Amino acid sequence: MSKMFSNENIYINQTIKDQNEAIEKAGQVLVKSGAVTPNYVAAMKEREQLVSTFMGNGLAIPHGTDEAKSEVIHSGLSLLQIPDGIDWNGETVKVVVGIAGKDGEHLDLLSKIAITFSEEENVDRIVNAQSAEEIKQVFEEAEA
Repeated sequence: MSKMFSNENIYINQTIKDQNEAIEKAGQVLVKSGAVTPNYVAAMKEREQLVSTFMGNGLAIPHGTDEAKSEVIHSGLSLLQIPDGIDWNGETVKVVVGIAGKDGEHLDLLSKIAITFSEEENVDRIVNAQSAEEIKQVFEEAEA
């Protein structure tokens, strides 16, 4: 899991105006890292229209539709830390994790992220982290 998070894919202290911009940015990070094609970003927005990816505890996990599986080159994660929070269908989101999973790998990733965010203390640490390393450490400790 922590191997999936490269420092280049973790963006600290982001100022993002809305949900659409957050999905766009999380998706573009996945494109830039070579995990997905640009078409995957549109599929992330499409999924959000179908069902909210808000997970509770200030977390949203936007990801593409099932039809977009062919747009995934390899599994990847992006993380945007938004300390001021943004509105996500009436909920406040402070952490956006973009996910692209190859061959069902994203299901394992989703459960690990959900477990990490089920602990209020972990959420606070991630929202207040000052570096990518600090964020990765929270996930590593939650995995242990």
